[in-house]
Amino acid sequence: MENSNKDFFKTMDLAEKQLDSSLVYEGRLLKVYKDNIVLPNGHKTTREYIKHIGAVAIVAMDDKGRVAVEHQFRYPFGCELLEIPAGKLDYVGEDPLSAAQRELREETGIVAGCYEYLGPFYPTVAYSTEVIHLYLATELSFGERELDDDENINVEMVDLKLLVKQILEGKVPDAKTQAALLNVWARNCSK
Repeated sequence: MENSNKDFFKTMDLAEKQLDSSLVYEGRLLKVYKDNIVLPNGHKTTREYIKHIGAVAIVAMDDKGRVAVEHQFRYPFGCELLEIPAGKLDYVGEDPLSAAQRELREETGIVAGCYEYLGPFYPTVAYSTEVIHLYLATELSFGERELDDDENINVEMVDLKLLVKQILEGKVPDAKTQAALLNVWARNCSK
């Protein structure tokens, strides 16, 4: 007896309906909500989630195949992590490309002549509305950084091949950095 996948995997409407919503916490970076909802099967439950304004992350690659990476201490993990340049949008509706240009220049001193949009990245779909807009920046020139008062960042240029190797060895745990670098690596390999 042969079953098609269509017969085996029945589909249903998966939309959850909000009954009410309450703001639990509002901070400088995010807002935490608790919503009462109704599931597709009629059961009631709650959803707790974070509303985030959004962010950008940039793979800044020079003509030698080297990428600008940052070393930052990340307080929640109590250690220094390797990441691509990134930052949050300054306000709702800010153009992500403008934010990417600003963040790259401020954090690294790099100005890029060309930007390519790599797409949106949803880092934590189970409990946050954050969307990180990923970019590839090329035609780089180097100048002075303009770090915010709360930023302490070391920057270096590292070969993309080495970064991909480090990702595959589990040495680069930051999700946005993994996704963006592997995206650029795959694009270059397919050419």
